[in-house]
Amino acid sequence: MRYNPSALKFRPFLPLLLLLAFAAIAPAQRLSPLAPKPDWSDLDKYQESMTRADFLFLLDGVYAPYGAWKSFIKVGDTSAEIRTRTGAPPYVLRFAAAQGSIKPASRFWRQKAQMSARPANQPLAGVRIALDPGHLGGKWAQMEERWFRIGNSDPVTEGDMTLRVANLLVPRLEALGAKVWLTRPKAGPVTSARPNRLGKAAAASLADEEKPATPAALKSETERLFYRVSEIRKRAELVNEVIRPDLVLCLHFNAEVWGDQNHPALTDKNHMHLLVTGCMSAKELTYDDIRFTMLRKLLGRSYREELAVSESVAAAMARATGLPPYQYTNNNALKIGDSPYVWARNLAANRLFQCPVVYIEPYVMNSHAVFDRVQAGDYAGKQFVGGKMQKSIYREYADGIVKGLVDYYSMQ
Repeated sequence: MRYNPSALKFRPFLPLLLLLAFAAIAPAQRLSPLAPKPDWSDLDKYQESMTRADFLFLLDGVYAPYGAWKSFIKVGDTSAEIRTRTGAPPYVLRFAAAQGSIKPASRFWRQKAQMSARPANQPLAGVRIALDPGHLGGKWAQMEERWFRIGNSDPVTEGDMTLRVANLLVPRLEALGAKVWLTRPKAGPVTSARPNRLGKAAAASLADEEKPATPAALKSETERLFYRVSEIRKRAELVNEVIRPDLVLCLHFNAEVWGDQNHPALTDKNHMHLLVTGCMSAKELTYDDIRFTMLRKLLGRSYREELAVSESVAAAMARATGLPPYQYTNNNALKIGDSPYVWARNLAANRLFQCPVVYIEPYVMNSHAVFDRVQAGDYAGKQFVGGKMQKSIYREYADGIVKGLVDYYSMQ
């Protein structure tokens, strides 16, 4: 064979050229910020685990209403073809032929009906519960815009308030037999990410939204990706891979727009609502990872358990707080179930947590009534606050949750 130095010279570059050629023809992947590429084979365990009728009910009635799914999922008589990414072959999900032929799919959480009988004095015996105190609190509260104060008052910081409720709940739930974990035990983040390491992701996120990457916009986006996206993804990792509970309680306080956090507007509005996973829009479903996590949640069959627990907690909290239900007026939420307090909405936490989630949004933090109660702090019994004798707002919150869980797990 004749020696050809020219061919030898360029041969090391052939792999690079092949990679570039492959990249040019590879199907496009669209991911939301910081999302991993979905592994569609993870849905294989759900093959033939759901009938066509159930699949369509959950798509239309809960997870992607208003026809949001129709550009991404083609439903046939025996299977559904699901877009994985633009230009790639679809993922084919086979339906069970009938209710009697449904194949069981493995999952880490248990329905109430699958649990052992519980003694009357421990109605939560064996129930695995993760408490997720919303937001970060502490020195991070102003960054995440969950902080305001009036004059020299104590700051209202949602992340610290939710942690206080969680710490009240732990011993009470354990005394009733539950096994309880916190996704965060103190103020601050669980994620190791920080805004100064998220510049590239922030620039990509702004470009995806077709927004100018000004210095101010980049700073704001790096912070948002830190405290909202990376943090929630880390908590989802803890829930799905480490804690593996039967139920997650996402604890939050609500708010109306308050304007300048140093000179906030107080309101007379005060209300409550709870959220279950659902109501994803066609725009949200253009992201391959959101489409994947929606289907994983749908096929995991958490909806009915999630709705039933949420309705029980909503009823108990309505009695404990006396708060009226909040009413959404746009299409980013869907009224479901029988309770006027429970809605379906697409939030990262309830979408990424693979088990049933009770996502609780009581009290308007910047209402006159709630502000007075937050300033009063936590205390035992009742005190004269806001013109009447009242429990601590934190203990009232915890009372409603405990009663709702006891009612649910005590029902036959």
